[in-house]
Amino acid sequence: MYAALFLLYVVVEIAALVLVGNAIGALWTVLLLLGGTLVGLLLMRSQWRRVMEGLRRAAGGEGSPGAAVADGALVALGSALMFVPGLVTSVLGLLFLIPPTRWLLRPVVVLLAGRRAATVAAGAEAFARAPRRDRGEVIEGEVVDEVFEGEVFEGEVIDEEPRTPTRDPHVLP
Repeated sequence: MYAALFLLYVVVEIAALVLVGNAIGALWTVLLLLGGTLVGLLLMRSQWRRVMEGLRRAAGGEGSPGAAVADGALVALGSALMFVPGLVTSVLGLLFLIPPTRWLLRPVVVLLAGRRAATVAAGAEAFARAPRRDRGEVIEGEVVDEVFEGEVFEGEVIDEEPRTPTRDPHVLP
C-alpha cells in the first residue's frame, strides 16, 4: 500500500513538473519551486506564531479551542507538505498555510476530529463498563523450579503459619 502511494506521488510530481516545465520553461519551473519553498518557510514561521497565539487565547477562555486545534493541525500538515519535495506538495502545503484556506477547511477538521474523539470516548466508556473477572486473593510465595524425589503424602494442613521452604544439602546433588 505504501509503495503504491509513493509511486502515485512520484508520478503526480513528475507529471506536474513536465507540464509546468513545458508551459513556462525549465529555468522558470526551478525558480517557481525555490520561490514556493521560500514563501512557504516565511508562511510557516508567521502561521505557527498565529496558531500559538490562538491556543493561548483558547486556554484563557477568549477563543474557540476547537478552532485553535484545527488551525494547528492544518498548519502542521501544511508545514510537513512544504518539506516534501515537489511542485504539487508545495502548492498543497501553501494552501494549508494561508489563513483563508484554513478558514474554509476548519469545520471539516473539527467535524472529523469530533467523530474520532467520540469514537475513542465510546471505546473508553465501554472498556470502563466491562465486567471484570474476579482474580481472587493474592498469595505471596516463592516459585521453586527444582524437582524433589521422594514419597508424596496427601493430607490436610494443620499448621497455617507460613513456612520458608528449606533444602537438605544431603538429599539433592
